[in-house]
Amino acid sequence: MTATAGGAERAETGAHAPADGEERAGFGVRAVVDGAEQAGFGAQGVLDGEERAVLDGEERAGGPVDVTAGGERFAGGGAGAVAAPDGDERLRRWRLVLGGGAADGTGHALTGTDAAMDGALSALYGGSVGDADRRGRRDRSAGLGGSAPSVARWLGDIRAYFPSSVVQVMQRDAIDRLGLSALLTEPEMLEAVEADVHLVGTLLSLNKAMPETTRETARAVVRKVVDDLEKRLATRTRATLTGALDRSARVSRPRHRDIDWDRTIRANLKNYLPEYRTVVPERLIGYGRASQAVKKEVVLCIDQSGSMAASVVYASVFGAVLASMRSIATRLVVFDTAVADLTDQLDDPVDVLFGTQLGGGTDINRALAYCQSQITRPADTVVVLISDLYEGGIRDEMLKRVAAMKAAGVQFVALLALSDEGAPAYDREHAAALAALGAPAFACTPDLFPEVMAAALEKRPLPVPDVA
Repeated sequence: MTATAGGAERAETGAHAPADGEERAGFGVRAVVDGAEQAGFGAQGVLDGEERAVLDGEERAGGPVDVTAGGERFAGGGAGAVAAPDGDERLRRWRLVLGGGAADGTGHALTGTDAAMDGALSALYGGSVGDADRRGRRDRSAGLGGSAPSVARWLGDIRAYFPSSVVQVMQRDAIDRLGLSALLTEPEMLEAVEADVHLVGTLLSLNKAMPETTRETARAVVRKVVDDLEKRLATRTRATLTGALDRSARVSRPRHRDIDWDRTIRANLKNYLPEYRTVVPERLIGYGRASQAVKKEVVLCIDQSGSMAASVVYASVFGAVLASMRSIATRLVVFDTAVADLTDQLDDPVDVLFGTQLGGGTDINRALAYCQSQITRPADTVVVLISDLYEGGIRDEMLKRVAAMKAAGVQFVALLALSDEGAPAYDREHAAALAALGAPAFACTPDLFPEVMAAALEKRPLPVPDVA
């Protein structure tokens, strides 16, 4: 048997893993083999319809399974690189991969830390080991139960046994597979979980149902994630955009250090002297010096449907960073079938996030109509639409509004997602229609976003990722 991630064929099962943005095997991702869903070590994958296949994207041919998580190598769960395991070690590792029961074929018993680790995995991805041995693995069911104390203990266990990147995946799987969202409205649960962007999205979706006793704890969790994102993204974003703003302003009598030599040479090519093999720069073009005056206006128009949760989180952080720059006037608008202008809350992205309401329908046309009404300097305005483009409003009107804004001089950017995820699901027909208008729609990672905004501010071609 061999198994590889990312769409490679799985020998002997005749199954394939999804590719190009679909979920696939490996830590933090999922795969489907033989039509069943599987899991292990925070990853989801399946072998022959059975549970708990742990893969790291490398080929497996009946040999040892090395698991990679959080930058470390795990041999069936225990830390440390293993070069050439003996027979017992190989059986131990396959036992941890396959999850026990008569069907795994190893006959290997687990003890100590291995047994505790296996129990934590079985609680989420299968029944207890004893139940599995009695019933066989095909009848296993999840075993976390619904009590908050048992879930709290389980959260503590997985944090003890696995790296934080794996813990985050297992938390998301617990919420999805076992319906534990309601438990996140309890303060003790929020204090036990590993905070990340996906958890913030879940908390925002539960915002309206959250009791007051939990709300402050939830805000503290969201605050921690937002602060971490700002530390990672703010400095580079400000530096990139400040440079773009300075370069976008041109002066005809620059100081020597401010001369834009590329534009100056191109503007004076007619003054080329062949005998001297040089260009006489009769007209100098330079970068404008930084000033505190507003140079550009940016409108972030964010789809707050449930599938856009991570994008909402990142966009709110970037909105706060842009709003802190005096030379950019920033407006932040969120929408579903209604439109909410959260510009007055941009000084605190946590307030912005709790002002959103994830879920519901989508009316992009209405949102763009509002954004269009707020534009006062079209030639100096960038509108960023962050949406999967599944329009519930009037499609033709939406496209007409985009065309009208571009004709007026607005730089229009369409992002299908602003997140670290793979290729998102989106309406391809609408994306093609926007591309025909000169507004290509593409997914964007948070690290690429400053470059996209810099290109839009300078009216350069956008750095659209190559998806070929």
